[in-house]
Amino acid sequence: MLRFVSIFVVALVALVGPASANADAARMNIVATFSILGDFAKNVGGERVNVTTLVGPNSDTHVYTPTPSDAKKITDAKLVIVNGLGLEGWLPRLVKSSGSKAATVVASKGVAPRRIEDGHSHDPSGADPHAWQSVVNAKTYVANIRDALIAADPAGAEAYKANAAAYLGKLDALDRDVRESVAKIPPERRSVISTHDAFGYFAAAYGIKFIAPQGVSTESEPSARDIAAIISQIKKQKIPAVFLENVSDPRLTRRIAAETGANIGGTLYSDSLTDEKGPAPTYIDMVRHNIKALMSALSS
Repeated sequence: MLRFVSIFVVALVALVGPASANADAARMNIVATFSILGDFAKNVGGERVNVTTLVGPNSDTHVYTPTPSDAKKITDAKLVIVNGLGLEGWLPRLVKSSGSKAATVVASKGVAPRRIEDGHSHDPSGADPHAWQSVVNAKTYVANIRDALIAADPAGAEAYKANAAAYLGKLDALDRDVRESVAKIPPERRSVISTHDAFGYFAAAYGIKFIAPQGVSTESEPSARDIAAIISQIKKQKIPAVFLENVSDPRLTRRIAAETGANIGGTLYSDSLTDEKGPAPTYIDMVRHNIKALMSALSS
């Protein structure tokens, strides 16, 4: 009897193994340039896609240097999801070197871009690329990804529509929660310092002012004059908190906090998610973490 059971188990494993491999092979290969786009793609694509992310958790898309393996990932993909708005300046050369025939979807298409006046934008038009920081804009990203998946895989249209509808419902709830949370913060305390200018869309959507010594790109270095002006502004306006970011060097922020007496309110997640063990492994987790940190620092 024991021998029979053993044979049965081996046979079952043999059957399940190839079936699982075949299911993986049948999925459409998708490449997303960074972790936030990868999370959107997973939510919309579900079981019909394999999603690969070029810039991984806690990594900075602004200064990313592609590797030879990235070209292979794009070669094997049927669809490449990019942010646009000048964020991925390194991508066109990578796509060209890969020889890929994959379709490309610009996830930010249709978003009204925020313009940058300080010359630190990657985009020739001066656009701020961090449009996902508004949950309303994130819904546009999701709709664009849904439509691109349907175009690439028409047989999965109903699945993609259903997945997107369910996820968009979660984003609607998230947007309401953020607005309700900000409404509880006294208006005179709705100002913070962040490391680089990644929260302009969040500020415009929800009414919290972010002041950053760096521009929209982490490649830019603030001048001594810029830092002095921010320190003076913090003291004059009694800005209550400064925040670190997971993709930026914390030393400048800690220096500003030390010179002004402002509290360090914690870490905000701007351009990247964390791994599964971190506090922001998904986009929704990221936004909830950020608003909780802001509430904690600004409400009292």
